[in-house]
Amino acid sequence: MTIEAFADTIVPGEKRFPGDRAVVGASAGGGAVASGAIELLEWDATGVSEGLDGFASALNDHATAYAAEHGLTLDESVPPFVALEFEQRTDLVRRLTAVGHPEKALWVSLALFSNMAFDSAAHMHTADAIAAGHPGLLALGIEKPGPDGLWRFPQYSYGRPLARLHPDTTPSGSPA
Repeated sequence: MTIEAFADTIVPGEKRFPGDRAVVGASAGGGAVASGAIELLEWDATGVSEGLDGFASALNDHATAYAAEHGLTLDESVPPFVALEFEQRTDLVRRLTAVGHPEKALWVSLALFSNMAFDSAAHMHTADAIAAGHPGLLALGIEKPGPDGLWRFPQYSYGRPLARLHPDTTPSGSPA
């Protein structure tokens, strides 16, 4: 729940259900959590999966100190970071990722993985992510492949061809 709240602070989304405490609903549509941030972080290829419990514990320790510093009373029915309001979570994450913070590299890496889950669905095959309606890829305008499974782009990304075709190029696009 704490790591979900962290991911939601990085790329906010809408609540998954009315009583959702980890995802506060700071933004419409799916954010990092709906995009699979936890699945990505739990994937052993990230190199952080074995440390997630420790990261959650450290984040909750920081949240407890933040609450004490600001005279906040935290709801004890949820982890301390989850009990913070969205603006407070954002302020705390800003501090943890600031230049000079001794744990900056850790928190920046978790933030990067949260972004990665949203903007590239790195833990999934792209075709599967799109078929499943991955919120981040949809927000970026990634469309489904054609019926043959291939992606085609009717308009060039720069609004013009990048180079003229060689005169000997065959109709299939191969050089002659």
